[in-house]
Amino acid sequence: MPAILTCFEAGCRSKYPIDEIIYTCPRCGGLLEVVYEGDAPDSSALKRLWRERRMSNAPLDQSGVWRYRELIPFLDDPAHVVTLREGDTPILDAPAAARFSGLDRIAFKHQGFNPTGSFKDNGMTCGASQARRLGMQRVACVSTGNTSASMAAYASAGGLQPIVLIPHGNISYGKLAQALEYGARTLQVEANFDQILALVRILAERLGIYLLNSINPFRIEGQKSIVIEMMDQRDWSAPDWIVLPGGNLGNTSAFGKALRELKSLGFIDRIPRLAVVQAEGAAPFYNFMAERTAFRSVEHPKTLATAIKIGDPVSWPKALLEVTNSGGVVEKVSEQEIADAKAIIGQCGIGCEPASAATLAGIRKLTAAGTIAADADVVAVLTGNVLKDPDYIYRYHTGELQSPDGSLIRSTFGNKPVLVPNDADAIARVLGN
Repeated sequence: MPAILTCFEAGCRSKYPIDEIIYTCPRCGGLLEVVYEGDAPDSSALKRLWRERRMSNAPLDQSGVWRYRELIPFLDDPAHVVTLREGDTPILDAPAAARFSGLDRIAFKHQGFNPTGSFKDNGMTCGASQARRLGMQRVACVSTGNTSASMAAYASAGGLQPIVLIPHGNISYGKLAQALEYGARTLQVEANFDQILALVRILAERLGIYLLNSINPFRIEGQKSIVIEMMDQRDWSAPDWIVLPGGNLGNTSAFGKALRELKSLGFIDRIPRLAVVQAEGAAPFYNFMAERTAFRSVEHPKTLATAIKIGDPVSWPKALLEVTNSGGVVEKVSEQEIADAKAIIGQCGIGCEPASAATLAGIRKLTAAGTIAADADVVAVLTGNVLKDPDYIYRYHTGELQSPDGSLIRSTFGNKPVLVPNDADAIARVLGN
């Protein structure tokens, strides 16, 4: 299927060549999306082909993104692909989390199993591959953590120079360490995420650097594969709800696009409802959906869930379409609710970063409100690995975790380490209790 770049705005829909280096529509400033033209593929044949590829040792087939390349056919040469065998992430049952949320059953699609530990890898393999296709030498992103780690890894693997700009003092060291280890030239800027994104767009154009934030439409194409793989793992049976955290809203955009395309091509028979969950201190999309007035950014977003600490999400127009199209909802949760939900997920033997736990916290509120039925078929997406924010975990369990306003977060489900002497009898007494 031939690919083109198309303006997302309904009143414009201007078209551009797939190899033009643009991120927004030059005519109206709208977001761009990759659109495929031509005959629809045979869904039954592709389902069989994709299952067969699971047995293949070919690099593209081992990737949980490029295995489904017929639905992301924007590259003219597979030699451009940069892959670290991303995707292939599991869907995990979590009975304790189900009880906590008020559901009969819940399943987590855990993107923390990716090579750099987050869902960003699904999109970055496509973004980095497009950069190689365009002949770019340097790539850049603004990041509070996961994007920088992923971009640095994929850029270095593809022979590109990664440049990372981060808000000074507002990043998890677990994530920053990855960017440094993967060779990124890292600049700490005295500004917040949204201010730096505006800055890097100017620098990218001036210096000939390819931008790999979620405004890049090829990132969205890669993130579509999360849903494609999810449906494949479920034997193409769509759940009632897909719940995900909301930061820059690229995943919301990607998930909705994937679901629309899968439905139109005959892979699934209905579109699940999307539920997007934001942190209270960084909830511009929730505020917009609740008030239904003009979209307003949050000038100083505040949350310990750094992966969703974004006050001016660039993808909100796309997210609005996808949530509305699916009959979905947007919810917000407190720092306490996120922290407790994260501890419950951990008790299931499943670790995740704080932003991921917003999903379970949001589901609990939506179930209590009757929005999500107790017997609903729900898949919640965990976006990042448990080791992304290790300091957060330690402070929660030891009762030392503070919210951005300085108030202490209760260690409701704390698991504080116990200091014991070098004495077998004393340790036995502790364990006996």
